[in-house]
This record gives sequence, structure tokens and C-alpha cells, in this order.
Amino acid sequence: MMARIACFSIICTLTMTAFANAFADEPAQVAAKVQPQQAAEFRDKLQPFLAKYCVSCHNPKDKKANFDLSKYGTPESIVADRKKWQRAAEYISSGEMPPEESPQPEIEQADALAGWIGAFLESQPCDPSDSSPGQVTLRRLNRVEYRNTIRDLVGVDYKPTDEFPSDDVGYGFDNIGDVLTLSTVLMEKYFSAAEQIAEEAILSDEARFGPALALDLEKAKASEAVHAANEGKYFISNGTLQIPIKVEKPGTYRLKVRGWGDQGGDQVAKMKLKVDALGESVVDVPAVREKPGDYDLAVKFEKSGEATATIEFVNDAYLAKTDKDKGYDRNLMVESVQWVGPAPAAAPKPLEFQRKLFACHPGGDHNDDCVKKILADLSERAFRRPPRSSETGRLFDLVQQSRRSGESFESGIQLALKALLISPHFLFKMEADPSYESDAKIRSLNDYELATRLSYFLHGTMPDAELYKAAKAGQLSKDDVLEKQVRRMLNDARINQFVDNFGMQWLQLRNLQNIGFDTKRFPKFDGELRRAFYQETRQFLTHLIREDRSVLELIDADYTFVNEKLASHYGIDGVQGRQFRKVDLKDRNRGGLITQASVLAVTSNPTRTSPVKRGRWILEQLLGTPPPPPPPNVPELMADEAALAGTLRQQMEQHRKDPSCATCHAKMDPLGFGLENFDAVGGWRSLEGKEPIDSTGELPSGEKFAGPGELKKILLGRKKEFVRNLAEKMMIYGLGRGLDTNDQCAVEEIVKAVEADEYRFSRLVLEIVKSDPFRKRLTAKAKP
Repeated sequence: MMARIACFSIICTLTMTAFANAFADEPAQVAAKVQPQQAAEFRDKLQPFLAKYCVSCHNPKDKKANFDLSKYGTPESIVADRKKWQRAAEYISSGEMPPEESPQPEIEQADALAGWIGAFLESQPCDPSDSSPGQVTLRRLNRVEYRNTIRDLVGVDYKPTDEFPSDDVGYGFDNIGDVLTLSTVLMEKYFSAAEQIAEEAILSDEARFGPALALDLEKAKASEAVHAANEGKYFISNGTLQIPIKVEKPGTYRLKVRGWGDQGGDQVAKMKLKVDALGESVVDVPAVREKPGDYDLAVKFEKSGEATATIEFVNDAYLAKTDKDKGYDRNLMVESVQWVGPAPAAAPKPLEFQRKLFACHPGGDHNDDCVKKILADLSERAFRRPPRSSETGRLFDLVQQSRRSGESFESGIQLALKALLISPHFLFKMEADPSYESDAKIRSLNDYELATRLSYFLHGTMPDAELYKAAKAGQLSKDDVLEKQVRRMLNDARINQFVDNFGMQWLQLRNLQNIGFDTKRFPKFDGELRRAFYQETRQFLTHLIREDRSVLELIDADYTFVNEKLASHYGIDGVQGRQFRKVDLKDRNRGGLITQASVLAVTSNPTRTSPVKRGRWILEQLLGTPPPPPPPNVPELMADEAALAGTLRQQMEQHRKDPSCATCHAKMDPLGFGLENFDAVGGWRSLEGKEPIDSTGELPSGEKFAGPGELKKILLGRKKEFVRNLAEKMMIYGLGRGLDTNDQCAVEEIVKAVEADEYRFSRLVLEIVKSDPFRKRLTAKAKP
């Protein structure tokens, strides 16, 4: 217990120190390179436009949307806040700003201004010497990563969701360093988990052979040649030691003796083990005082009763010391005796992990070199880097201490594994600065750190053998090797982890398992259909990644994945069975994420659709332009149709008469109306009650559409915004932190590269992985 408390104290100290060394992202700003013509256009075009149409809402007093235009008096100040001005250009271009109640510029004027802002920002190069890659707060493994890492490290499928507290979410994801705290409760869970995992990964003698009972040597009958010693019995010549045994029930038992010999002559000490007439064996005892050995005999009892175990020294030898010979006295020492059993009827077999780990001693020869090799291999995989000699030295001492206390070799390695599993170097993704003195404020990740970032980004687990081999060879940081590894990982089956952890959190589909619907209104919705909703999107994303399709297919695709139940729900003929398969879509109202039942369901209410939720989802998850939160004290639209007259759309139009609601709903509602032909669970409908569905919409930009097919065309016209948002979301997930101003240059370079490569998914991932924010980090020297 005291050891656990001490270890807990050390880990907490290390963890809190690491958190204290993390600092907020407020890096130096990128230097702008403004041309004289751009400065003139800023003065003569942008500033007059802002003064006429924008300053009345965005000033030091009002500061709507936390956007104060008085701060931007020079072109350089715009470059220093790229993201806000990119959003401003998008709002102006789409007609969302200025709001309807304010004076409006001509459409051509607004488009020209938005175009100027975009072109100006793109003209400003991202100078790596002026930017900062940011620093990630020390990140522990979240529950999913912990489970995956344990599985790949030792082969045990441990489910922390059954025990661990849930992980907090930041920026939409559960792997963000700033919110992955380490509570006392979680640390206790880690201790318990380590014990359970180690005992399952490395089978102890007790697990394989049954419980062990230490036999009392003081009650043994000894011949004259057997003398009492400080620890056990010492045979000074051939003799016997007889120990009474009580057999509680039938089964296979083992007589286990720990001992050593005073060696001499041309033979090692030999010992005969015998249990009544059931079995006997003469074994060599090569062990010496400093390193005792374990020796055993297995016997089977058909019934319970009493028996006698006999230990006999059989090859005593003595040679007196002379001037010509040093002499010797061969003797035997028995330190302890255990009666082990009965063995389980179906004894568990060691996992493949244990068989590989213990390969250096197939015959059970537990020498020190073998122990050190086992500990070096185990700690290297657990720490995801080569261990330091001091680290393996402490583990070796732990094993030796366990052995000296009478524990088995397997139990000693078990103890070392438990220590590894509660080490900060396992529980956290360590990126410690080198110990040598350096004034550098930015450093590249070493190959091991890069491998860890990449593996947890794409596979949600520790680096596999091939990735780690590239890191160990010092090759991973080379662009061609890094690209080869990324492409391999994208085609690996474990990319499903990326789909489940990035994809489903980005799309908010983890909420799908928690939602429920009115069974009277939607009688066909059940658990099987819910699972089919999820599986359609999962297989769609996996196909897009592994086939390296265009990310624009996320907006609109001419195919999807269905089984018989989901096909029937969609009205697709010719699909039978529970197996999912790819189908071509003839109806252009289907295809893409916004028409999949999973998305439509999580953006609905239990009794009806929600154009507001659906519109907001498109703005937030696809375009990255979330509307501001609703004003306080504004009541939600009531679910009961009787409260407001007409169709849901007509009810919402009455709701939008409130001026405080109108501006935001003008952006969200039309997008949601375009999906009104889909009911709350994603089925197609033409009527709402007796009224025909009106799925037309008009955006603030003046763009009009009718139905989901035409809505998707408009969204495809926003491809730059979509790709930028997807890149940002993916970078947040891959880095484990929110983005700041200095990341925007990297984002824009990524977007350009994706556009130039036909929007292929692999290009998006490759550019993120090759970017400075992913491959570099701030050092402690950069701390303000």
C-alpha cells in the first residue's frame, strides 16, 4: 500500500509539473509584406466600406460577435488576425453581413470587397521564421486510446469505459490536452487497471497451476545431515527432508522448491523430489547462493487425503584443501517449499504476448540477461521510445526484489508491467525538450515523437512495428518516408479508429446512440435501424478514405452504403440481407452526409424535424461558420403543433417575427428547410400531415434552391470554406489543441494543396502531417 501511495505521489508530481510548464497559445504574430497598391486599396476601398456599413455594430462599445473594427487601422493588423477576416469576407460575400435591418451595399460592391480581402490575405506569405507551431499541453491517453494501446501492447482487450470516468471534450473532441485532466479518482482507476491487465497479460503460477501454500519447514522431519539455517534447511551431506502435506481435493499439484547449491567437483548439486509413490524426479541444482533457482515436481491425486513430500540431497562430495588443490564441499540449501494446486481443470494458456516476451528462456532459465532483455523490450514498446538505462535499471531492481521475496519469475515481470502501465511515460504522450542547453524556441519533433503523433492521429493507438522501425532508423522525418507511412496507414484496417474517433465526433454522431424518437410517430425506428444509420456513415467515410476519393463527396456523392433494412427505409429496391454494400444512387436528393439518416436523426427532435438544428449543423460542422448563441430569454419553438398554426415551416416563420431571432435564423433556417423532405429519422416524405412540404429556401446571398439536390449544389459552391473547415477540424484533432492565428498560414497552404490535387483525402492528411504545427513545437525557452 505504501509503495502505491509513493508511486501515486511521484506520478502526480510529474503530471502537475508538466501541466504547469504548458502555456497558453499567444505566439508572436506573422509579419506582413504589404505592397503600396494594397495599402492604398485598404485606405480607399476597405476602410470607407467598413465605416459606412460595419462600424455601427462593430465598435469598442458594441463589439458585436466580439469584433471591434477600431483595432484594424492598418493592412498589417488584418494579416495578424487572418481567421476573423476570412470569416468576415465570407459573411460579406454570402450576404449575411450587413444584417437586413442595416444599410446594404450593392451586391457587386460587397463581392468586390470580399474578393479583395481574400486576395490580400492569400498574397501574404507564411514565413516560417515569423510563425509559431504552438505547444500542446501534456496529453494523457483518453479512454479510447488507452484501450487500443493496451490491446496492441499486451493483447488484452480492457474496456476502460466500464471503469474510467468519461473524458472531457474541447473544440468538439475528446483528445484535447487542455481538458484531459488527471483526477485522483482516475489515478486510482489506473492502478486497478494496471493490476488487472498485468495479471491477464502475464499468467502467474497461481493462474496456471492453482493457489500456492508455503509449507512450514520447521514441521518437517529431517535427517542428521540437514541443519536449520536462517532461511530454510541446509544439507551438509546426503540426507532427506520429509514434509507432511494435506490434499484438500483431487487434482494435479506441484511440489515447488527454491534452493541453491555449494557447487564443487565435476557435477552440480542434485536433488531428488518425491511425493509418496505418485512421482519422483532427480533435478540438477546449478543455482548459487546469490541467485537461487526454482525446481518442481508435478503429481496427480485421484482423491483427497494426506501425503508426504520428500526432498533428498543425492550427490554430496568433499575434497580437502591442499597445497595443490583448493578443495570443495558440495552441499544443498533449500530456502522454501510450496505446495501448489490443484491446477484448474482448463488451465489458461499464456497469451501470444507472453510467449514472445519470454522467448529468451524457453526452458525456464530465468537468468539476468534474459530479465534485462524482457524489461528493455517491454519498456520500449510501452514508452514508445528506447528506454533510458536508469528506467530499465529500476525495473530490474523491482523484479529482483520480487524474486528475493519468494515470488515467481512471472510474478516479477508482472510487477514490472504494472509499474510501466502507471508511468507518466505510458499514460501521457511525452514530448520533452532535449536535456542539452539550447536557446531555440522552436524545435522539430524527434522521430519517436513524430511516430507517436502520427499513430494516435490516424490509428488511435501506439505506433505499429513498421512505423516504429522507420522512427528507430531515424528515417521517419524524411518527407518521402513520412508520405509512404501515411499512405500505408490510410489503407490499414485500423483507419476505422480514425473514422470512429475523428469522423463521428466531427459529425456529432456519437450522440446517435443516445437519441430517442416517438415510437407512435416513427414506429419503424428501432435499435437495428439506429445501428444501420451509424454503419452507413461509417462505411461511407471508410470507403472515401481507403479509396482516396475527393472530400467533396462528403457534400454530394452518387453512392452510399445500405443493408436491406436501411434500403427499405430509404425506398431503395433490390437489396437483401443484413450485409452492407455499396449502391449507386439514382435519386439526386440522396447522396452526401446531409442526406444520411444518421445526420438527419441527430439534428431532429424526438417528435419532429428541426430545420434550425439542421441548418446550424451545416454552418458549424461543414462550413465552419457557427451562428452566435441565441439571445437570452428567447423561448424555443414548442414541439406541440397546436401551439402554433400551420406546418412546421409556417410555425417557424411566426417564431422568426421576433427581431432578436431573425438575423441568425435567416442563415440557419433556409438550409434546414432544404432538408424538410426528410422526416426526423431520415425517411423521405412529400406531406407534413395534409400539407405539402415546402423545401425551398433563399440564403442571405440571394441564392435560391428547392430541395436537397439543389442545396447540395450551393454547398459545393462553398468548397473552399468546406475544405478549410475540414482541415481545421482535422488539425485540432491531430494536434490535440485548438488553433490560433499562427496556424492559419498552415491551414491556407493545406487548402491550396488539396485544391490542386483534386480534393483527394490523402492530400489533406499528408499536408497536415507535413505542416509545421504537426512536425514542430515550441520549447520551454518560448515561455513568456
